[in-house]
Amino acid sequence: MMSQSSTNQAVPLFGGVSQESRGLFGPSCDGCHEYRSQPHKYGSVATYRDQNGYLPVSMRTLLKLLIVVVLLGVVGALGYQPARNYWRERNKITWDTAEIESGDIIRFVNSTGTVQPVLSVSIGSFVSGPIVELNVDFNDEVKQGDVLARVDPRLFKAGVDRDNATLSTREADLERIEAQLQQSLNNYLRGKRLRDKNKDFLSDREMDALVFEVKSLQAQRKLAKAAILQAKASLETSQANLKYCEVTSPVDGVVINRLINPGQTLAAQFQTPELFVVAPDLREKVHVFASVDEADIGLIQAAKESGKPVDFTVDAHPDEVFDGEIEQIRVSSVATQNVVTYPVVIAASNADLKLLPGMTASISFEVDSTDDVL
Repeated sequence: MMSQSSTNQAVPLFGGVSQESRGLFGPSCDGCHEYRSQPHKYGSVATYRDQNGYLPVSMRTLLKLLIVVVLLGVVGALGYQPARNYWRERNKITWDTAEIESGDIIRFVNSTGTVQPVLSVSIGSFVSGPIVELNVDFNDEVKQGDVLARVDPRLFKAGVDRDNATLSTREADLERIEAQLQQSLNNYLRGKRLRDKNKDFLSDREMDALVFEVKSLQAQRKLAKAAILQAKASLETSQANLKYCEVTSPVDGVVINRLINPGQTLAAQFQTPELFVVAPDLREKVHVFASVDEADIGLIQAAKESGKPVDFTVDAHPDEVFDGEIEQIRVSSVATQNVVTYPVVIAASNADLKLLPGMTASISFEVDSTDDVL
């Protein structure tokens, strides 16, 4: 049996050097370590320390890691239950209850379009010259016959005066020729009476001269009358050109475009220059041109036949819904990058002039509806 003293001896740990063999390295050995016996309830336990009394670095690191692991475990244990409760509450299935009600189901086809006037009239000038007066501007409301602008009329007034003088000259020429013709007829009739009394009084040559003079003056009278007609036509042209110096509106409406400025010179020799664009009845009705996909055009045709309403909004008034009706579905298609659409014309009231030409509209066509559905 082992003696009691043998149980209290220090035992090397981790394959270290025993206390008995320590003297082999000498007292100054840097690599030497010592074992110290620590009391324990079952006996002495050897602790492995260096010559300065510290545990090795690897042991300190293990202790730190152990402390960190313990702290993480404590934090995880403390946060587990709140996290579990959070995710359980988040993923909880909730139920909303409501009474069963009946209502209407409406099917819509959505599209976009552009607001345009029902009609736009381009107003130009038939005469050339500088603009000496400009009476209207953008957005002005005009009536039929209102003078919108005036071209310098001086040259055209001079043309009217010239043609008046020419007409007077032609009329005077006609009066002179008619007087000469009357005198020639009198001479012919007088000579004819004398010849009837005495054939030898006038020769045949003299009688032929009288007849020739009458016929010549009759021809001159026709030419004079034609010249008068020509002078009258020239005068009417000059008067019309003078009247065209005043550019007037042919319709009641709103000026939506003005293309001239005061002092600008017009040149109308080759084509009529466009001066104004007037939209008649802009306050009464406007058109919204929508592009509808070919897959939906059949539904739009059925909606037009049944008189279904059309609603649309514009960006300028996003909170207001405008009402309209399908006025026309055009059969000419428009193909853009293999997408075929058809123009649909919508008529809408515009009494307060909120719908302006060029606005973009978001359109909803009501194509089908079912009433009183649970």
